[in-house]
Amino acid sequence: MTFKIIGMALLLAGFSHQALANPTIKQALDHYQGQGAGPFSAEQGEQLWQSEHPSPKGGASRNCGLCHGQDLTQTGKHARTGKAIKAMAPSANPESLTELKKIEKWFKRNCKWTWGRECTAQEKGDMLQYLSNQ
Repeated sequence: MTFKIIGMALLLAGFSHQALANPTIKQALDHYQGQGAGPFSAEQGEQLWQSEHPSPKGGASRNCGLCHGQDLTQTGKHARTGKAIKAMAPSANPESLTELKKIEKWFKRNCKWTWGRECTAQEKGDMLQYLSNQ
Protein backbone atom coordinates (compact mmCIF):
# COMPACT_ATOMS: atom_id res chain seq x y z
CA MET A 1 0.00 0.00 0.00
CA THR A 2 2.77 2.45 0.91
CA PHE A 3 4.53 1.75 -2.37
CA LYS A 4 1.34 2.49 -4.30
CA ILE A 5 0.97 5.84 -2.55
CA ILE A 6 4.61 6.74 -3.17
CA GLY A 7 4.29 5.64 -6.79
CA MET A 8 1.21 7.77 -7.34
CA ALA A 9 2.91 10.77 -5.70
CA LEU A 10 5.90 10.38 -7.99
CA LEU A 11 3.66 10.00 -11.04
CA LEU A 12 1.67 13.10 -10.16
CA ALA A 13 4.83 15.08 -9.48
CA GLY A 14 5.67 14.70 -13.16
CA PHE A 15 2.57 16.63 -14.15
CA SER A 16 2.16 20.32 -13.47
CA HIS A 17 -0.77 21.67 -11.51
CA GLN A 18 -2.17 23.20 -14.71
CA ALA A 19 -1.81 19.93 -16.62
CA LEU A 20 -3.82 18.10 -13.98
CA ALA A 21 -6.42 20.87 -13.83
CA ASN A 22 -6.82 20.99 -17.62
CA PRO A 23 -8.23 17.73 -18.99
CA THR A 24 -7.18 18.65 -22.54
CA ILE A 25 -3.53 18.92 -21.55
CA LYS A 26 -3.74 15.61 -19.70
CA GLN A 27 -5.43 14.05 -22.76
CA ALA A 28 -2.68 15.35 -25.05
CA LEU A 29 0.09 14.11 -22.74
CA ASP A 30 -1.62 10.71 -22.53
CA HIS A 31 -1.83 10.66 -26.34
CA TYR A 32 1.90 11.38 -26.68
CA GLN A 33 2.68 8.70 -24.09
CA GLY A 34 0.63 6.30 -26.19
CA GLN A 35 3.04 7.07 -29.04
CA GLY A 36 5.95 5.97 -26.86
CA ALA A 37 6.98 9.36 -25.48
CA GLY A 38 7.55 10.34 -21.88
CA PRO A 39 8.20 11.02 -19.16
CA PHE A 40 7.80 14.71 -19.94
CA SER A 41 9.98 17.50 -18.65
CA ALA A 42 9.03 21.16 -18.37
CA GLU A 43 12.76 21.97 -18.22
CA GLN A 44 13.38 20.16 -21.49
CA GLY A 45 10.31 21.85 -22.97
CA GLU A 46 11.71 25.25 -22.04
CA GLN A 47 15.02 24.39 -23.70
CA LEU A 48 13.19 23.29 -26.84
CA TRP A 49 11.05 26.45 -26.77
CA GLN A 50 14.12 28.67 -26.59
CA SER A 51 16.40 26.69 -28.92
CA GLU A 52 17.49 28.43 -32.11
CA HIS A 53 16.95 26.76 -35.48
CA PRO A 54 18.02 27.87 -38.94
CA SER A 55 15.11 29.14 -40.95
CA PRO A 56 13.89 26.37 -43.26
CA LYS A 57 13.84 28.98 -46.06
CA GLY A 58 17.14 30.67 -45.21
CA GLY A 59 17.63 33.89 -43.35
CA ALA A 60 17.74 34.54 -39.62
CA SER A 61 17.39 31.69 -37.16
CA ARG A 62 14.09 31.11 -35.41
CA ASN A 63 12.80 29.99 -32.04
CA CYS A 64 9.31 29.84 -30.55
CA GLY A 65 9.82 33.09 -28.65
CA LEU A 66 10.41 34.94 -31.92
CA CYS A 67 6.63 35.16 -32.35
CA HIS A 68 5.26 34.22 -28.94
CA GLY A 69 7.70 36.42 -27.01
CA GLN A 70 9.79 35.60 -23.97
CA ASP A 71 6.98 36.34 -21.49
CA LEU A 72 4.24 33.88 -22.37
CA THR A 73 1.72 35.79 -20.26
CA GLN A 74 1.87 38.62 -22.82
CA THR A 75 0.56 38.95 -26.37
CA GLY A 76 3.03 37.89 -29.04
CA LYS A 77 3.45 39.08 -32.61
CA HIS A 78 4.05 36.91 -35.68
CA ALA A 79 7.52 37.69 -37.03
CA ARG A 80 6.50 37.68 -40.70
CA THR A 81 2.91 38.95 -40.72
CA GLY A 82 2.91 41.15 -37.61
CA LYS A 83 -0.38 39.56 -36.55
CA ALA A 84 -1.04 39.56 -32.79
CA ILE A 85 -0.82 36.17 -31.08
CA LYS A 86 -2.76 35.68 -27.86
CA ALA A 87 -0.75 34.85 -24.74
CA MET A 88 0.23 31.17 -24.63
CA ALA A 89 0.24 30.92 -20.83
CA PRO A 90 -2.96 29.31 -19.53
CA SER A 91 -2.60 31.54 -16.45
CA ALA A 92 -3.03 34.62 -18.67
CA ASN A 93 -5.25 33.19 -21.40
CA PRO A 94 -7.91 30.74 -20.18
CA GLU A 95 -8.58 29.68 -23.80
CA SER A 96 -4.99 28.53 -24.32
CA LEU A 97 -4.42 24.79 -24.61
CA THR A 98 -8.08 23.83 -24.16
CA GLU A 99 -8.78 22.06 -27.46
CA LEU A 100 -6.76 19.02 -28.52
CA LYS A 101 -7.46 19.60 -32.21
CA LYS A 102 -6.05 23.15 -31.98
CA ILE A 103 -3.03 22.01 -29.97
CA GLU A 104 -2.20 19.49 -32.68
CA LYS A 105 -2.87 21.98 -35.50
CA TRP A 106 -0.58 24.61 -34.01
CA PHE A 107 2.19 22.17 -33.11
CA LYS A 108 2.20 20.93 -36.70
CA ARG A 109 2.16 24.40 -38.23
CA ASN A 110 4.58 26.04 -35.82
CA CYS A 111 7.11 23.20 -35.68
CA LYS A 112 7.29 23.19 -39.46
CA TRP A 113 7.63 26.99 -39.60
CA THR A 114 10.21 27.18 -36.82
CA TRP A 115 12.15 23.93 -37.14
CA GLY A 116 11.45 22.91 -40.72
CA ARG A 117 9.85 19.65 -39.58
CA GLU A 118 7.07 18.29 -37.42
CA CYS A 119 7.78 17.90 -33.72
CA THR A 120 8.08 14.44 -32.23
CA ALA A 121 5.62 13.24 -29.60
CA GLN A 122 8.36 13.68 -26.97
CA GLU A 123 9.02 17.27 -28.04
CA LYS A 124 5.31 18.08 -28.02
CA GLY A 125 4.87 16.58 -24.57
CA ASP A 126 7.88 18.40 -23.15
CA MET A 127 6.79 21.74 -24.62
CA LEU A 128 3.20 21.22 -23.52
CA GLN A 129 4.45 20.45 -20.01
CA TYR A 130 6.46 23.69 -20.09
CA LEU A 131 3.56 25.75 -21.47
CA SER A 132 1.11 24.37 -18.94
CA ASN A 133 3.35 25.70 -16.14
CA GLN A 134 3.20 29.27 -17.43
